[in-house]
Amino acid sequence: MAGASHTELDLPTFDDPVKVLLVVAPFYRDIADGLIAGATATLEQAGATWEIVEVPGALEIPTTVGIAGRLSNFDGYVALGCVIRGETSHYDTVCNDSSRALTLLGLSGHCIGNGILTVENHEQAAVRADPARMNKGGGAAAAALHLVALARKWGGARKGVGFARDVQMAGDGDGPASA
Repeated sequence: MAGASHTELDLPTFDDPVKVLLVVAPFYRDIADGLIAGATATLEQAGATWEIVEVPGALEIPTTVGIAGRLSNFDGYVALGCVIRGETSHYDTVCNDSSRALTLLGLSGHCIGNGILTVENHEQAAVRADPARMNKGGGAAAAALHLVALARKWGGARKGVGFARDVQMAGDGDGPASA
């Protein structure tokens, strides 16, 4: 019986520049550095630009993506971090809540590649973060790029995913309230 295999899609190509925010929880610095190396190599290969912001932990990653989606102009987001099972149920809370929040952000239009590792031990994390081995950081960046390509295909390039920045306020002089 043949072993399991997986398919990796070719990276999408873009006519217009792509700007991606990498949101990193560096609690395990060596793991985070491997994830970042894989993600940035993939983004560079696709010709995308990126910025990196660090947050205290995996639970802060979705909030940061949500804030950036409302207040900045990124096309996509890459969530990078690592949660290693410990002795308490905190592991389950962090894994479930960060994943669920990223999914909800994705369903609201944010193009997110989820590279938050959820593992039993540091050794598993090291293999998954290593760009020369499983390269989960690169995979998360590729996922974000594919979602950006789909969003552009189906809806055109957009800025300010989330709340509109040009919402007219009552009495601002440009609408019926000032007449």
